[in-house]
Amino acid sequence: MIRKYFRRHPVRTQRFLEILPGFFSWSLILFPVWGSFLVPTLVAYYVIMFTVYWLYRSLTMAVLSVVAHFKIKASSAFDWISDIKTNLPEKWNTIHHIIIIPTYQEPIETLEKTLESLESQSYPLKNIHIMLSFEEREGKAATEKSKKLLKQFGKKFGHLWSTFHPDIEGEIKGKSSNTCWGAKLAKKLLVDKDGIDIKKVTITSEDADARFHHHYFSNITYEFLTVEKPYNKIWQGGIAFYNNIWEVPAPVRVMSSVFSITQMYILMRKDRLINFSTYTTSLKHVHDIGYWDTDVIPEDYRLFFKSYFAKKGDFEVNPIFLPIYADAAQANGFWSTMINQYEQLKRWAWGVSDDAYIIRQFVLNDAPFWGKFIRVLKVVEDHFLWPVNWFAITVSAILPPLLNDQFGRTILGKTLPQVTSTLLTMSLVSMVVIITLDAINRPPRPNKKNILSYIIQPLEFILLPVTGFFFSALPGIDAHTRLMLGKYIEYRVTEKV
Repeated sequence: MIRKYFRRHPVRTQRFLEILPGFFSWSLILFPVWGSFLVPTLVAYYVIMFTVYWLYRSLTMAVLSVVAHFKIKASSAFDWISDIKTNLPEKWNTIHHIIIIPTYQEPIETLEKTLESLESQSYPLKNIHIMLSFEEREGKAATEKSKKLLKQFGKKFGHLWSTFHPDIEGEIKGKSSNTCWGAKLAKKLLVDKDGIDIKKVTITSEDADARFHHHYFSNITYEFLTVEKPYNKIWQGGIAFYNNIWEVPAPVRVMSSVFSITQMYILMRKDRLINFSTYTTSLKHVHDIGYWDTDVIPEDYRLFFKSYFAKKGDFEVNPIFLPIYADAAQANGFWSTMINQYEQLKRWAWGVSDDAYIIRQFVLNDAPFWGKFIRVLKVVEDHFLWPVNWFAITVSAILPPLLNDQFGRTILGKTLPQVTSTLLTMSLVSMVVIITLDAINRPPRPNKKNILSYIIQPLEFILLPVTGFFFSALPGIDAHTRLMLGKYIEYRVTEKV
């Protein structure tokens, strides 16, 4: 019945599914307020259950991020190019890699550093082909950057192309439509024109500020040649927002550190691992499914689920235990940087707009039920609870005894703050792990270190309750509410430094 209804009423079900995340998150945020008057006992048990859930998530993250850290250290030290030459002597140099770099108003210095990073790859550069995909609306500035970069780096790779993505009616301006345009052109130039076998080509969507470990494409080559069903895979490295970590204000630095260790942890969770920001798959696969969608903002999650349902559930993301360094949000001046960080996180939170597509496909697609159920459940859990987490673990426990004097005089009302406080204190183990791993993995401070700098660095994490509100809960509820009300956002390009 549900499947028939979804097919008969696509517009109505689309709006219902868009309203659902905002309705869910606002309901859980407000429940401890009104529930404290009407059903305080139920609120208390809700808060305790959520705190136990948070403790489980925290301890899981602590353990798995440590394991991921050691895997990344081992993989980073491994000589991948020598390994593929030795173990795959007849195949290793037959694989070609296309890299799409969508860019709009990116400073040329950033693009130069990105290309310099690619120039340091251990895999033969003649097998690496780069498409700089500018936006036509950037005008003369894009043309000048293109000419300079082609002149500076044009002869160092198999190919360095540039293109200018026009504004096309029906497309949403942003990374997804730009990447689609650049990928289709790269396929024409490398496969159709040069005759390279499409089955031997990978394609990477790379953020303009991303810098790969120098063995990344050697590792990808090994994975592509040895994994079962390489055309049913996406490969994801560990995104670390460390390029400019010492140049951004403390609140942004703290959030970037948490994001970096979280991305490390996610590599260990195959049930939650979805490609994010910068990733690699096969050209044959993206060609078979029709490339990136051009009518969405969040391109990474959409590409995964488009792939997952196209392959009837026979598709997954494999971790690459190598770091991919990216920029933390930054602009000229403190407040501009704060706004940049907020807008970036609101754009990430807008990934909830894909949930309507995901849930719809879950109902209509014939992929094995339990596989798609677990996969969709994890994504919906993360997206729906994004704005809720902060409220549930910081203020909800104090509301029932504070707002309801009668309940506050009960045993449950008196002990609720102490119980939740104890559980949250136990969850601080994950914070100790984050601080430690971040200190180990951050690039060294460029200026001279002193004892005070080592003391201040972990103390910055005291800001997390405040930054968590402004850089997690608020952009999350902003995105959910806009989607619920049908106030769709446009892809906002944040200020670049």
